[in-house]
Amino acid sequence: MKKFIVAGMLAFVSFTVSAQQKVGYINLDELIGSMPEADKADKELKEYQASLAQQGQDMMADLTARDSAFVKDSVKLTNSMKEIKRNELIGLYQKVQNWNQQAQDMYQAKAQQLVAPIHEKALETVKGVAKESGYQYVLEASAVIVGPPGDDLLPLVKKKLGIKDTPAAATPKKN
Repeated sequence: MKKFIVAGMLAFVSFTVSAQQKVGYINLDELIGSMPEADKADKELKEYQASLAQQGQDMMADLTARDSAFVKDSVKLTNSMKEIKRNELIGLYQKVQNWNQQAQDMYQAKAQQLVAPIHEKALETVKGVAKESGYQYVLEASAVIVGPPGDDLLPLVKKKLGIKDTPAAATPKKN
């Protein structure tokens, strides 16, 4: 009989402890999108992307001009000079062909460089708010299909970061 009482008390204690755990959720993408640093990073990335596109256009214009000059001047060139100019054009053509992938890689690296500190700041703030508010678990709202009811921490984190919540950005409370 004592074993049943002890087992019952242990079950009650574990139930009580688990019942006290608070679960919250947050949409990190929405949080990061509302941070002023994100607007600055987005503007910088757009400028960088435009710069990369301009470089690609300049390379293509250079290739076109050199190709036209080669066609026009090829009559005057010796066979060895034609071969040298042709190889230069082939090299430039390959450089232009590889530029799109290279530019995309450069853009991705720049985006990572700019977004990583913003993401880190958002995560640290979420952790701080969770600790201050007594949340043991904070879930990414978009990743949870089924879960226990929880509280949306987005308004608390925005308040901690000093972000004014606009009526359109306000999210309904999930239960």
